[in-house]
Amino acid sequence: MTAAEHHTVPRQPPSGDSGAPGSGDGGGTPPQDRRRVIRRRLITLTIIVLLIGIPAGYLAISAGQSRRSGQDKEAEASARGLREDWPSGMQRRIFELPVPGNAVGVQYYETNNWKASRMYVKFRTTSAGLDRFLSGVGTGRAALEPGKVTISRRDVKITGWLFGPGVDWSGTVHRNDDPRPDQSITVNMTDPAAPVVYVVSAATP
Repeated sequence: MTAAEHHTVPRQPPSGDSGAPGSGDGGGTPPQDRRRVIRRRLITLTIIVLLIGIPAGYLAISAGQSRRSGQDKEAEASARGLREDWPSGMQRRIFELPVPGNAVGVQYYETNNWKASRMYVKFRTTSAGLDRFLSGVGTGRAALEPGKVTISRRDVKITGWLFGPGVDWSGTVHRNDDPRPDQSITVNMTDPAAPVVYVVSAATP
């Protein structure tokens, strides 16, 4: 056989070589790489949802709590009833309630809502102590009207105070210009030497 007649056999590619583009699985990303891309996208989506969803949910909860806060505070105070203690010095200044130093059996509580803040106080004092209290509020004994109860039905319902017959009641309402509070004062004068004072001081924000 001559050299011209000798056939050269083409060199075959190694087994498993895809050769030309488009062979094998279509030339796409290997399955393992696609899974990695999908996993990264899921993680990114989860982070975005958390970053947006958690603050939005917190704001919604906070808004609901703010709307209910005033009503809740008043309901809690009503449920507890009057506290057997003195209101703090700051509370007495804010509500302009100069409870005399010789007062006994002092009870109080405070309520707040979007309409008004109220301080309810009850105490027993002496005749001189009553005069000091009234003078400190900005009024006097002459302003007390015999037979008059100035505590409203709403406040009676909240406090449970009783203003029935057979008691020597006297009362007055001392009004101030906003934002100073108004005081509704009713006194049990059955024992003039030991009057019992009931007062509601209401301030409008």
